[in-house]
Amino acid sequence: MKEYLTLSETSELIGKRKETLRRWDKEGKLSAVREPLSNYRVYRREQVETLFATFFNHNVEDIVSNHIEPQNTYTVLELFAGAGGLAVGLEKAGLKCVALNEIDKWACQTLRKNRPNWKLLEGDIKDFNFKDYFNKVDVVTGGFPCQAFSYAGKKLGLADARGTLFYEFARVVKEVNPPICIGENVRGLLSHESGKTLQGMISILDEIGYNIVPPQVLKAVNYKVPQKRERLILVGVRKDIEVNYEYPKPHNKIYNLKDALKKGELYDTNVAKSTGAKYPQSKKAVLDMVPQKGYWRDLPIEIQKEFMGGSFYLGGGKTGIARRIGWDEPCLTLTCSPAQKQTERCHPTETRPFTVREYARIQTFPDDWTFEGSMAQQYKQIGNAVPVNLGTEVGYSIVKFLNQYYNLSKSK
Repeated sequence: MKEYLTLSETSELIGKRKETLRRWDKEGKLSAVREPLSNYRVYRREQVETLFATFFNHNVEDIVSNHIEPQNTYTVLELFAGAGGLAVGLEKAGLKCVALNEIDKWACQTLRKNRPNWKLLEGDIKDFNFKDYFNKVDVVTGGFPCQAFSYAGKKLGLADARGTLFYEFARVVKEVNPPICIGENVRGLLSHESGKTLQGMISILDEIGYNIVPPQVLKAVNYKVPQKRERLILVGVRKDIEVNYEYPKPHNKIYNLKDALKKGELYDTNVAKSTGAKYPQSKKAVLDMVPQKGYWRDLPIEIQKEFMGGSFYLGGGKTGIARRIGWDEPCLTLTCSPAQKQTERCHPTETRPFTVREYARIQTFPDDWTFEGSMAQQYKQIGNAVPVNLGTEVGYSIVKFLNQYYNLSKSK
């Protein structure tokens, strides 16, 4: 086990941004030292693990619960539904899905196969009118893709966003008029176009009658997901409603890869065997030399140079290259392809990518949720999904809000 950790390694290990670590260094909270051989500024592993003991202690008792029972039947209309990660999570929280829209044919086949009773609107969202759901749905959700707007003025209006998928999300919210709407996106939306894209979205929702709860980035590891994945949540509450929405509370316990793939608290059996991608022999020979939780810098120096090529001499940690995940850590964010060089996720003890069912477990899909299409299509669907357990925790926060809203409505 390495005594020193680089900035990139420390950032990845504890799930904090590099800027945060640099600030802590200046403030003296987590001090970097000069590594004796390279003279790089590094962190002592012992100090990092002592400061973040609760993160690494997988036996910690979880005293947080967001669970709440719906006091009525609450309904969801989901847009950009993908393979159903968010929809299944909301279903587990007690919300009833009245309709879903999705354009990808393989994701649609997956939804039909697993939930034949769900009303699936397959095709381009632009081709659907949702006015029949006016005042009949409690929440509209959607993981709209992040697209730049053309800025016609200082305050962006709905018309300025035409042609983007966020426009369609806002159009549907306007047509349906739910008490609450929830959008989710990648963390990068915060800085997209220097933050103007997010501000544009907020001004559009304001224009159609919704107050925006300050957006938050939720870390999946804090919500019973054994994966370091982050999602930006954008919540709009209809302006006539006086109830405050509260994000789900983060849990104390962090689950790791062993919890995902072995029998334990998350699953009552070991993961089933399934199809999976394979490495070419040349890549396997290199990854055979990488230890658990290691990456390309753990290779012999000559092999580092050969494997990395010109990148070897460039700056940056590149900690995702030739990365083998450890059993006792959460998995890094899954991508749409299990064996991309920049974002390697190698199995802890076997030199191979994760299989389809292992991918699904890391995203906390139920074992009986199957995926349609080729193996590549299945990986893509799972990699694009909202982790099911994160969806459930967000679902509880929606239920809590709706319980309070309807109780308040009755008392008036």
